[in-house]
Amino acid sequence: MKQILSLAFVALLAACQTAPVDTPIADSPIPVPQAESAPDAPQPIPGQQWLYGSAEASVAMRQAWAGIAGFVEAKAASGPSHGVVLAPGSMPEQPSFLACEGKPLAAVFDADETLIWNLGSMGYFTRAGIGFDPGIWDDWERTGAGKAVPVPGALAGLDRIRAAGVTVIVNTNRAAVNAAGSVDTLREAGIGDFTHGETLFLQGDAPDGSGKDGRRAMIAGNYCVVALVGDQLGDIADPFNDKSLSVAERRALTEAPSVAGLWGNGWFVLPNPVYGPSIRGGFDDVFPPETHWEPTPQAEAEVIN
Repeated sequence: MKQILSLAFVALLAACQTAPVDTPIADSPIPVPQAESAPDAPQPIPGQQWLYGSAEASVAMRQAWAGIAGFVEAKAASGPSHGVVLAPGSMPEQPSFLACEGKPLAAVFDADETLIWNLGSMGYFTRAGIGFDPGIWDDWERTGAGKAVPVPGALAGLDRIRAAGVTVIVNTNRAAVNAAGSVDTLREAGIGDFTHGETLFLQGDAPDGSGKDGRRAMIAGNYCVVALVGDQLGDIADPFNDKSLSVAERRALTEAPSVAGLWGNGWFVLPNPVYGPSIRGGFDDVFPPETHWEPTPQAEAEVIN
């Protein structure tokens, strides 16, 4: 949650969403204007509109959660021999996983934009016209209970996972000093009751800062982790967040044959177009040069005229 779109980028996206379109086309990639608001009314950026407001996002989340629950149920019934947390020192290119050795089963989840949507804080940032502010976020962690909502499908999915005898564990980059507030927030959102250091792991519980591998190792010491779920690749394994990786290299790492079969099969990533390491890349990263195209002169002339 600590990385949010810069204010300049937010402004750019907001400007894009209000650009006039003469002839809306079904399924067009061009933003279509919505009902007009007062000129000074705060406007959510397109990523927020999609994630927090759209029927499409609700369907995508419910589909994903149904798949997660079904996978965990099947694993619980089959008695897995290995978990899905990378063993210490293991890398995605050559992964190895710890044996379960009779440990109880667990599924490990990120919190923000995985179990809960932080509508209270995100709405405040938008109303105030500011980007991410660490002081305000710290206050949100402590006092936001009741203003976050469960991600669509999460409650039903968690019910199925718990009914299968699998422990639900949260591993989030919320601060350990704000543990009580995060416990309250998860409870008020209906996610459940969690105990810091047992079923709730926070930044500060291990010495690797915002990295989660240390905390995952702590969890895997007591549980056979059959599923890792988050909205960022760092919720799966820290090497995916190596800052030296280019956009293309990071994507290629997820497609390596050694781990490609784990996505949807123990490793699950939920969509988040609002913030995080995925919101990066220059023009040629997003639109590779080999895909560049120009309309015919006649078509271009018609648009100009």
